[in-house]
Amino acid sequence: MRIGIFLVGVGTVQRVLERIIEAEEQGFDSIWFGQLFGPDVLTVMAMAGQRTQRVELGTSVVPVHIRHPFFLAQQALTVQGATGGRLSLGIGPSHRVVVEGAWGLSYDRATAFMREYTTVLRSLVHEGRVNFQGEFFRVNASVQVPEVSPMPILVSALGPLMLRMAGEVADGTITWMVGPRTLEKHVIPTIRRAAAAAGRPEPRICAGFPVAVTDDPETTRQRAARALQSYMEFPSYRRMLEMEGAEGPQDVSIIGNEAEVERQIRAIRDMGVSDFLAAPMRAGDEDRESLVRTRQLLTSLAGKL
Repeated sequence: MRIGIFLVGVGTVQRVLERIIEAEEQGFDSIWFGQLFGPDVLTVMAMAGQRTQRVELGTSVVPVHIRHPFFLAQQALTVQGATGGRLSLGIGPSHRVVVEGAWGLSYDRATAFMREYTTVLRSLVHEGRVNFQGEFFRVNASVQVPEVSPMPILVSALGPLMLRMAGEVADGTITWMVGPRTLEKHVIPTIRRAAAAAGRPEPRICAGFPVAVTDDPETTRQRAARALQSYMEFPSYRRMLEMEGAEGPQDVSIIGNEAEVERQIRAIRDMGVSDFLAAPMRAGDEDRESLVRTRQLLTSLAGKL
């Protein structure tokens, strides 16, 4: 299992680049970025590709409604070339409140939209051309970015319909706010069955978790409950937390001392997760020490699981 780290809230573009270089030097297998209202992460990744050598660079995730699949294919292939083939392209439908409330677009039939979008995108990335006539997209075009290999396309999928779609037409999935029990009983078997039925390779399972190494887990859990409370406002995340039997995001966060956090990470590996994506959390009065301990533990596990 690969160990990756989420970079969030890191400030200016220059500061993001410094954090990427630092994460590679620390030994992380991969670095992942969200994309919503901040800098364009694919542009930052293209820049980072010139200043790093080995670390995988992943998006988690690029919202699709405001990017035509032709444009995203063109951009992603360019980044793949700039990074020497180290891009993993995570895409997703975002949430109704963002797509309709912020961008004024329709979120109806999100799974059907994602299926068509991913099909068009995958054809352009793998074959350099597409002739697709669907309900949402009618695309007859080619893209020319020479000497670049296709990158993995991962879909943020939580519900059964989206997971089946991801298994059938994508290379895997990326999850967030999904607990271990739900991963094992719902996410992993659903996407694996769909991929097998479609004759596809076993899908990549990238699971994101808030993580804190601390000697004061109860205080850290309370802080996590406050800091992550906004995720309860998104129906898709709330359904996953309910499926887990969790009262809130703090119950799917990985919190404890080094031995306990490592035990939980190894258990997640054993259920079939291919990539553990850690979002280090602050832990109250021991903020700095906890963050250092968290990163030290994660880097000690990178390349060894």
